[in-house]
Amino acid sequence: MKPNALSFSRRQALLRTGAGIGGLALSDLLSRHSLAGSNTTAGSQAVAGSGEVAVHFPAKAKRVIHLFMNGGPSQVDTFDYKPALEDFDGKTAPMENLKTERPTGNVMRSPFKFEPYGQSGKMVSELFSQTAKHVDDICFIHSMHADVPNHEPSLLLMNTGEARLIRPAMGSWVTYGLGSENENLPSFIAMCPGGYPIKESQNWQNGFLPGKYQGTYIDSSYATVDRLIENIRGRSVTPNDQRDQLDLLMKWNQQHLEVRNHDPRLESRIESFELAYRMQSEASEAFDVSDETQETLDLYGPGDFARQTLIARRLVQRGVRFVQLYTGAGQPWDSHDDLPTAHRRVAKTVDQAISALLTDLKRTGLLDETLVIWGGEFGRTPVVEMPREGVNQGKMNGRDHNHYGFTMWMAGGGVAAGTSVGASDEIGFKAVENRIHVHDLHATILRLLGYDHKRLTYRYAGRDFRLTDVHGRVIDEIMA
Repeated sequence: MKPNALSFSRRQALLRTGAGIGGLALSDLLSRHSLAGSNTTAGSQAVAGSGEVAVHFPAKAKRVIHLFMNGGPSQVDTFDYKPALEDFDGKTAPMENLKTERPTGNVMRSPFKFEPYGQSGKMVSELFSQTAKHVDDICFIHSMHADVPNHEPSLLLMNTGEARLIRPAMGSWVTYGLGSENENLPSFIAMCPGGYPIKESQNWQNGFLPGKYQGTYIDSSYATVDRLIENIRGRSVTPNDQRDQLDLLMKWNQQHLEVRNHDPRLESRIESFELAYRMQSEASEAFDVSDETQETLDLYGPGDFARQTLIARRLVQRGVRFVQLYTGAGQPWDSHDDLPTAHRRVAKTVDQAISALLTDLKRTGLLDETLVIWGGEFGRTPVVEMPREGVNQGKMNGRDHNHYGFTMWMAGGGVAAGTSVGASDEIGFKAVENRIHVHDLHATILRLLGYDHKRLTYRYAGRDFRLTDVHGRVIDEIMA
């Protein structure tokens, strides 16, 4: 017997005669989750067609654009106006400094001007003077809080609902529930110009969900489709010949799959080849912004973030369920020093594009069914970060990480427009009114999409897992 055949027969023997409770458990697991997307969930039923799992409630939101300000923008310098910062500037905070990642000192006022906008009179910093024009379409959440003041666990918590262990991303849960509206494009796309954010692909991982729910990463610093998506065009064969090759490969793959008891990992790999083929025509068109009018290009403005934001509108227009846009590689908003310069520089790259996105979604009729989310993994302290040798070079003009209280906002998709929910203390250090944890945010997002976060589950390793773990409450004030 050939070595590979011997190895194969042993694996098959172990699989088929593992016996006892283990074999029964495996059989039960396979029957529950037979193949990509055919799973049933606790309290839910699989649905053929537009979605994978039947929605639990009527919902207006059908897709999500997540504007991720990675690095942690300062809430008191953007959307959470705190006039008391002027009174306490350079003085001891009116409460004891909360413990954050690094030593902090006295209160530091905001170096940016705030003005009222819209019918709601919402006070917004000059950093987001363009986005501020849309305050009457936005629901601001001023009482967010997370678990720890560190980037890595906070990024994972915001993206997956778990700060330490491998878990499916929010985008994976959304696409697992809603399925895809376009078979020729990935249902979950993450774009970050210039490289990866902190924790890299773990931010859009599928975890234990089938592989087709993993996010597809795009480096949006490239302007041409061939560079944005590697190997998007077949250069050595004609489309017809390539189709014949894939059909033959599919036949062999199916035979390979059948003798391996339909291994979900293998099936996900096979599906990825088919998706890659279908993307060759659809993705080339979706990612190419050259057919947009000059008016639209001018609306979004120049730069990588502007281009990826315009692409996001084109993607949701074509049925992509979840699009996540990072500000840039690493942690661009992480202003431990030189905050007046650094925050102004980063905000300039995103403000016009975000405003344009809201304008564009509204004028195309997409905003009502598209949930737009803005925010970072946490905020920043209203007190100054103390200088340390070799770190911030003796400067005292930055803010440390702050997970005790920060601001996020949402627009479209059934949110209560023109409102503010929750509040932080008088200088913006800690959430004190209607405190909203990241788990609560996730529960509310799923509710806007039509799902009960307690019932959108996936059985793995003998347990029904969910995005919110065993936590989370829906924040009714956020919903219209």
